[in-house]
This record gives sequence, C-alpha cells and structure tokens, in this order.
Amino acid sequence: MKRILGCIALGLATMAASAQWSNPSEEVPAYNASAPAKPLPPVLSGDQLTGPYFTHPYQVTAYKMAAAIPAVLHQQPCYCHCDKVMRHNSLHSCFEGTHGAACSTCMKEAIYAYQQTKKGQTPAKIRAGIERGEWQDVDLVNATM
Repeated sequence: MKRILGCIALGLATMAASAQWSNPSEEVPAYNASAPAKPLPPVLSGDQLTGPYFTHPYQVTAYKMAAAIPAVLHQQPCYCHCDKVMRHNSLHSCFEGTHGAACSTCMKEAIYAYQQTKKGQTPAKIRAGIERGEWQDVDLVNATM
C-alpha cells in the first residue's frame, strides 16, 4: 500500500512540475483583446535602463521597442507565463519593471511585436504569430530599431 501511495504521489509531483513545459498552443497566457481604455503604466526608459539588468545592448533595445508600441504589447500574451507567477496581464507588464530585461522570452516577443508592427501587422495578427511561436526566431543580439 505504501508503494502504491508513493507512486501516486510521485506521479502527481511529476505532472505538477511538468506544467511549465506544457504545449503553448494549448494554453494562451493572459493578454488584452483590445487596445487599452486608459493610459498604461510607463515602460522603463532613460536612466532606468542601466545597472545589473541592462548589461547587454539588446536589453536596452528591447525596452526602447516596447516603449514605442505599448498598446500593441498590451494586446499580447507572454509565453514565459509570468501571468501565473507575477500576475502580469499582458506582455506590456513585463516591461513596466526589470522582468523583461531578465527574460529572453519577453525580449524576443517584444522585438517580434515591434518588427511586425513596423511591417503593418495588426495586434491580432501579431498575437497569432506569437501563439504560433514565431517570436522564437528573433535574434536578440542583432535586433535594431
């Protein structure tokens, strides 16, 4: 009996631990379906883009891109699943503090959203691309505005 209960406990622990690697297409993280109705909190900028979280140029670039398209980021999910742990409600939330600088997923998604916005894509089409994982191909080191 102890062996069976041990196996069940191990199985439940394994399922809980593997949840972070669930198929992204099955569970879309939090986002807002439309543009913000009121002003959003600001994205970090200027002198805030220095210090231990901003040791690489691409971190600063990602924040500058994020600041250029706040309403678009408000309508995008973030696949680092910070909505669950940090209560973020969209990709925009990641850039209101230093989280975005410490997370390659956030930076790649923001750069992808910026690039697609510059190509004339709508927030909904950008979101569909993010959900398909197209942001994963973004080269952080070579991203430029």
